[in-house]
Amino acid sequence: MKMKREDVRNVAIIAHVDHGKTTLVDALLRQSGIFRENQEVVDRVMDSNDIERERGITILSKNTAVNYNGTKINIIDTPGHADFGGEVERVLKMVNGVILVVDAYEGVMPQTKFVLRKALELGLSVVTCINKIDRPEARPDEVEEEVLELLMDLDATEEQLDCPFLYASAKSGFAKKSLEDPENDMSPLFQTIIDHIPAPEGDPDASTQLLISTIDYNEYVGRIGVGKVENGVIRVNQDCVIVNHHDPDKFRKVKVGKLYEYEGLNKAEVTEAGIGAIVAISGISDIHIGDTLCTADHPEAIPFQKISEPTIAMNFMVNDSPLAGQEGKYITSRHIRERLFRELNTDVSLRVEETESPDCFKVSGRGELHLSVLIENMRREGFEFAVSKAEVLYQYDERNTKLEPMEIAFVDVPEEFTGAVIQKLTSRKGELQGMSPANGAYTRLEFSIPARGLIGYRGEFMTDTKGNGILNTSFDGYAPYKGDLYYRKTGSLIAYESGESITYGLYNAQERGTLFIGAGVKVYAGMVVGQNPKAEDIEINICKTKKLTNTRSSGADDALKLTTPKEMSLEQCLDFIDTDELLEITPVSLRIRKKVLDPTMRKRSVIKKTQ
Repeated sequence: MKMKREDVRNVAIIAHVDHGKTTLVDALLRQSGIFRENQEVVDRVMDSNDIERERGITILSKNTAVNYNGTKINIIDTPGHADFGGEVERVLKMVNGVILVVDAYEGVMPQTKFVLRKALELGLSVVTCINKIDRPEARPDEVEEEVLELLMDLDATEEQLDCPFLYASAKSGFAKKSLEDPENDMSPLFQTIIDHIPAPEGDPDASTQLLISTIDYNEYVGRIGVGKVENGVIRVNQDCVIVNHHDPDKFRKVKVGKLYEYEGLNKAEVTEAGIGAIVAISGISDIHIGDTLCTADHPEAIPFQKISEPTIAMNFMVNDSPLAGQEGKYITSRHIRERLFRELNTDVSLRVEETESPDCFKVSGRGELHLSVLIENMRREGFEFAVSKAEVLYQYDERNTKLEPMEIAFVDVPEEFTGAVIQKLTSRKGELQGMSPANGAYTRLEFSIPARGLIGYRGEFMTDTKGNGILNTSFDGYAPYKGDLYYRKTGSLIAYESGESITYGLYNAQERGTLFIGAGVKVYAGMVVGQNPKAEDIEINICKTKKLTNTRSSGADDALKLTTPKEMSLEQCLDFIDTDELLEITPVSLRIRKKVLDPTMRKRSVIKKTQ
């Protein structure tokens, strides 16, 4: 018989990027007495990964738990970025309700719509928290209207439409039920969670049933399955079987090694857990997302939506440039292979395939950001490798029509830049679907555009809008191929010989375009050292020194003025490289190079292509 477990609430925090989810979890943790009085706690304590902290984004969903007046509240902090949408879809299976966080100035954004749609489809209760109300330009009343309109657009039920609204400043650590209330603490939000989010329910006397929704990984114990106990009780050393809704033949006997529940930021070991508990299980080596743990006498898999397929791929390969092996710690194909396959333990939206060459691996993901985060992580760990231009993954229907992934792009730009943005996106096969006024002097444009049309566009977009534009995308299924696209209108300046860059050579070269390097940098023939504004590649000799004569002194070089080279970030480099180029990545340097370094061979390969 099903019963509710009143002393537990399971809730996920969902929002668009940078609307304050992780900061809100911080405030809830601080005020629930998790930390000691004198304990030093960093901001955004849930973003444990360095890249998450630097970029201010959440990449992996995180679990935590707080106690409030005798009720245990399990909180899951989810990513807000479209590339990590697969994470959000899965963790929503563990909860009974969501806290929708919306910025009091920016209002409803594209990703708000995406995550909220998923929550409503699963029939979850919603608590809306309008955050950052202490911003000078906050407009909480209008934002509340926007959220209600969105709920109606997404066909919310009467009950979901009747969701409570709270007004908060996660940074200042307060929430209140109406704008006139005093700004005290987070207790109104705690109380609303307990009153409004349903308690988990299940049958405590039935056979054990637990769906694995996320996978954690630890060097010492290996894979850790995280999920919610749907029915029965799960115990340490219990004999179970693993079944899977999408794989009817799966039936594997396993034993529960260790069992943990979440307490604050830590995992506490327990001997058993009942219905509604969110637990982590170690000791089962080959456990996957979507697996159901049950007893052998009642093996029933819990339905689970399939993980979204990757839409974009790039090749990761051993670095074979003349400067290879000088800066990295892990440089062999064995190192790279092991690291990529280890990533599959925690990132289920990633695919890694071996290719005909033992030195090259095809890595597919949900978007450029998804793959660039992996590249940055590997780089920091001491890996040295090269990657190719990102390419989209095509599909074919039963009539053998070529289909490509499409994106809906939402662009918020000041009015004076709309012309430039429309022209650029249209040239990249984008179709303008709608245009409406957004906050203040901004205009919101909505485009349907092939995913490949957005590859390499973000850098250009920031330049075109002078850093004032906001670009958000969400996946919109597959559609027939829209025709060929030319990514880059500019060419490359290519080093003609190996050596060290000299001021004199660079001085002559800078008239040809924008340089990426300064003097005294090691270069090799075939390395890209700058950008030519015209569409052709030019070879230049930047290692050239001035010939000395009796009347010319070597010191005359010092008078030559060099323009500051353009330093590019990892994302900008990935955006810049063309299909015949590679990006060489080491812990110290990022170098762009031609795939074929020899100039004669390069010309031959171009002639072959055009024939």
